[in-house]
Amino acid sequence: MATEPDRRSTGDKQGDLVKMLQGKRIWITGASSGIGAATTRALADSGAELVLTARRENLLDSLAQEVAQAGGKALTRPVDVSDRAAMEALGKELATLGGVDILINNAGVMPLSPMHMVRVDEWERIIDVNLKGALYAMAAVLPGMKERKRGHIINLSSVAATVTFASAAVFCASKAGLRAVSDALRKEALHYGVRVTDIQPGAVATELPKSIRVDPIREEVTSKGGVWGPDAEILRPEDVASAIMFAISQPDHVDVSEILLRPRLQEH
Repeated sequence: MATEPDRRSTGDKQGDLVKMLQGKRIWITGASSGIGAATTRALADSGAELVLTARRENLLDSLAQEVAQAGGKALTRPVDVSDRAAMEALGKELATLGGVDILINNAGVMPLSPMHMVRVDEWERIIDVNLKGALYAMAAVLPGMKERKRGHIINLSSVAATVTFASAAVFCASKAGLRAVSDALRKEALHYGVRVTDIQPGAVATELPKSIRVDPIREEVTSKGGVWGPDAEILRPEDVASAIMFAISQPDHVDVSEILLRPRLQEH
């Protein structure tokens, strides 16, 4: 028998979300801009305490003020996710506060380059941030989640986890690795009450192209007609934040394992 669609008002649905998230702690990495900042704003009045981490402390402080103005609470910590010791220390600090209920692994970099240029330092930075940084965050929260038998880990991989692109080999590898970790962890964590979601956005209007140090490639993707060009009809950070909110808002028995979203005009 078909069920009636949910026709409640936006206010009613927001009220349900507040009830669900009231008193919970949500950690967002890479919170200072782009998807992280958009997700922070979407959660500002949710009733959850937000933990905002990124390298740019001034942007975190400004974002925390926005959260406060919306009636929310945010704790900021300037941390580079690739710094294992710093991530471990933050994990211990958060454990003393009661742990983390939801982790949103969003921090990432994208310094694209052809393989023949052998930009090994950039390759290492990609793996350190996109994959190892996400692992460090998971390591910081998983023991507590397992002990409490509840929690939700949301990893931001990419359409590049399943589709490769020229000049993006290592970036694609980092995102494919994160997707694989997400799926394997989901199969483990279902036995102790923790949900895992892998979100795979296509092109999004964020600062990622600024990390491209090879001028011709950066100009190609950001110029008029390029993937991240001024006229490109690509996703907004708020579009991805909406996908994150959808995954978070599901009842405990529902695990949104993967969400793949692209701009309508993006072929791959």
